[in-house]
Amino acid sequence: MTIRVIACKTEYMTNPLGLDERKPRLFWQLETEERETNQKAYQILVASTREKLNHHEGDLWDSGKVESRQSVHVVYEGKPVKSEGEYFWKVRVWDHHERTSDWSETAFWTMGILSRGEWKATWIGRKAEEDIDMQPSPYFRKEFTIKGPVRRAVAYATALGLFELRVNGEAVGDRFAPGWTDYDTRVQVSAFDLTDKLQEGANAFGAILGDGWYSGYVGFLGRSVYGERPFFLMQVNIDYADGTRESVITDASWKTARGPIQYSDMIKGETYDARLELTGWDLPAYNDAAWEELDIRPGYNGLLVAAVEPPVRITQAVRPIDVRKTEQGSYIYDMGQNMVGWTELRVKGERGTKITLSHTEMLNPDGSMYLDNLREAVQQNHYICKGEGEERYEPHFTFQGFRYVELIGYPGEPGPDAVLGKVVHSDTPLTGKLTTSDEMVNKLYANITWGQRGNFLSVPTDCPQRDERLGWTGDAQIFARTASYNMDVSRFFTKYMWDVIDSQQPSGAFADVAPDAGWIRYKNWSTRLNWFAPDNAGWGDAGVVIPWTLYLMYGDTEILRTHYAAMVRWVEYLQANTNDLVRPDYANYGDWLSIDADTPNEVLATAYFAYSTKLLAQIAGVLGHAADELHYHSLVEQIAAAFRNAFIDSEGQIHGNTQTVYVLALQFGLLTEALRQQAIQHLVNDIERRGNRLSTGFLGVGYLLPALTDNGRLDIAYKLLSQEAFPSWMYSIKHGATTIWERWDGWTEENGFQTPGMNSFNHYSLGSIGEWMYRYMAGIDTDAEQPGFQHAVIRPQPGGSLTWVQADYDSLYGTISVEWSVSDRGIFRLQVKVPANAAATVYVPGSGVQVDGVEIQGDSIGASAVIGCYPLGEADGVSRFRIGSGVYVFESEGFPA
Repeated sequence: MTIRVIACKTEYMTNPLGLDERKPRLFWQLETEERETNQKAYQILVASTREKLNHHEGDLWDSGKVESRQSVHVVYEGKPVKSEGEYFWKVRVWDHHERTSDWSETAFWTMGILSRGEWKATWIGRKAEEDIDMQPSPYFRKEFTIKGPVRRAVAYATALGLFELRVNGEAVGDRFAPGWTDYDTRVQVSAFDLTDKLQEGANAFGAILGDGWYSGYVGFLGRSVYGERPFFLMQVNIDYADGTRESVITDASWKTARGPIQYSDMIKGETYDARLELTGWDLPAYNDAAWEELDIRPGYNGLLVAAVEPPVRITQAVRPIDVRKTEQGSYIYDMGQNMVGWTELRVKGERGTKITLSHTEMLNPDGSMYLDNLREAVQQNHYICKGEGEERYEPHFTFQGFRYVELIGYPGEPGPDAVLGKVVHSDTPLTGKLTTSDEMVNKLYANITWGQRGNFLSVPTDCPQRDERLGWTGDAQIFARTASYNMDVSRFFTKYMWDVIDSQQPSGAFADVAPDAGWIRYKNWSTRLNWFAPDNAGWGDAGVVIPWTLYLMYGDTEILRTHYAAMVRWVEYLQANTNDLVRPDYANYGDWLSIDADTPNEVLATAYFAYSTKLLAQIAGVLGHAADELHYHSLVEQIAAAFRNAFIDSEGQIHGNTQTVYVLALQFGLLTEALRQQAIQHLVNDIERRGNRLSTGFLGVGYLLPALTDNGRLDIAYKLLSQEAFPSWMYSIKHGATTIWERWDGWTEENGFQTPGMNSFNHYSLGSIGEWMYRYMAGIDTDAEQPGFQHAVIRPQPGGSLTWVQADYDSLYGTISVEWSVSDRGIFRLQVKVPANAAATVYVPGSGVQVDGVEIQGDSIGASAVIGCYPLGEADGVSRFRIGSGVYVFESEGFPA
């Protein structure tokens, strides 16, 4: 047997650059063919050079042999880190038989610039052109000389706005850096290793700036929310092989010019005039005599922090599946998938020919582009040919949400290769995979993941097409658990929580959107003032729900510790604004976009007050704050009692009598046992009265199927899953949906399109059923007592017309796999895979249970003849087992044919 250490990461990343975490956390996985393999101890070496590490010298940290199973979130405890320091590390482990693994492959991280005083660079920009509303994207350049062999060269770059960096004619970095933050508070700094990109002698840096969220249009809040125009900051520190160092910084020696990008805006699209291209501008020896002097920004009062979020990248190319010519002579391409990003154009045209690429999600009944729902957004990019053979064009600082592309003004007849869709989003790697025997269910899952792709772009936006695209907190919190199964969102939500914290009001209230983007100021002058509140139930609660979700899915206690005080302020704010612990009825979003159901605001707000308090009590317990834990547990009981007294009548009917009031009361633990039984019956009665159809909106939908399943009505849950009549998940799929719609009634056979003022066809919130699909249908769940899937709970719950389900989840410990099937003879078969250094409790329904062909009788350890599998007993027709790592096959009988 061999045990291997693989997948070494630092702060969730592979070999990250430019960290500012003084005690970064280390992660690794174990790989072996042997069952029930656990780590018993580990040893970590951290060295200042790769050579020292190769000689097993940990001059910065030698942990020694540490008796522990911990292989994630292992905190670096070596010598204090230094600004721009390099840290090389490896780890070996001992298993439970005291066998020692080989050392892992070498991993590393580097630190960024850790103190403000080490920054020598200045903020550079270009003066605004008069009488122009949409300003052109400024170009910048700087030539410099490399005097000898370079040992290491690192660029630290950021912008108020967006930047594209180029070195000697080559693009460096990713899209939309440095991402969206509350620029008044912080901006993220990206680090780039340029060692292999510099050459002895002449070199050149180039940069292009975009308005981005900083000075461009932000949602419906207008332009210049943070500033009037973009600025760039970069410091490149070059260490020569002879031990000397020099820096190239942004300062007055750089030059700037207008280029071919006439404007590029997140909401308004882009115009690119290829006739104005500056050929060779990012190479040495370019003649920049006609370029302009810079505009220097005096300073910046916010924080310069290391980039936390995963970079925005092009992750996939999509080719059109159909093209047709319109009566107007344009061409409409069907990409076959509602997606987010842009289209690459290929064209041959005479100099000055203007081609427009217009984007939309849907078509009107007459086949024309459905643009009504864009409001003030302009999803168009314009390209003006330079007339030099085949030309290719992609936009720079904008993105669109679309399935259809209209090509207007194209010279000649375009072929299918004239456009190519580019899928763009924060690069959160896929961690989940789920397929079933029902193709409609599979399509639902695909639509959920495409919705996440399209709306996770620096922040979790609500929609990618109209003039909004804001980081709504309510959408994010209800979908966070689903998102965590689908993709690795550890860093994405870690960064977003800073957006949420930066938006917290002095009162303790969390905002509706994060980054705030002037939202509070907008509300103060908005004619819709009564629409808004700073503490909307289900929205502000994201400040507690999201950290708890990251704890459950990744075992991350640091995010709880970091934001604990902010969560306490939130709950204290809620308590201070109650009437005897009942939250008042004030203008808020409620169960947003519920269908034919009006959940009272005060019921929903009081329920969420209880939920945030309940989670805070659990968080206090995790962090060892015993007094707080007792206090908040007591407060939860008091809120629950106030809820029951205020809203529940003698028949167990909750005020409002909607599906959502019962779902939230059940899932948040607000009911006595007798009331629980009544609530589930009221809930089922309402669903059945509607013909097995739902009525829940954004806040109720994520808990609907879990509430039914947890309370013995799995049958109703599966009926809702498979329902094809309106309103349902399958209704949109039957009518061609490839993403989740914002509204159940975004389009209906009877009424066509809903009100165009708010009708997105790529909106992930109603896709929060994905959590139920993983946790209940497939049966992969985490254990709050041992979070992060070191101990998984495997409890598949077959039902409906499904005959098999396969699901994988890539946890921090490795891949957890579940495959179950029900044969026509009533045999239930379950195959489970658990990674090394992890374990699971498996629930197997049915009778006559066998494991790997061995019949299990009794519940003692000795009753099992299967290595790594231990019976824990049977109750209510379900047998429990504890299994170690490895692959196990269970079979049972008694399912209906």
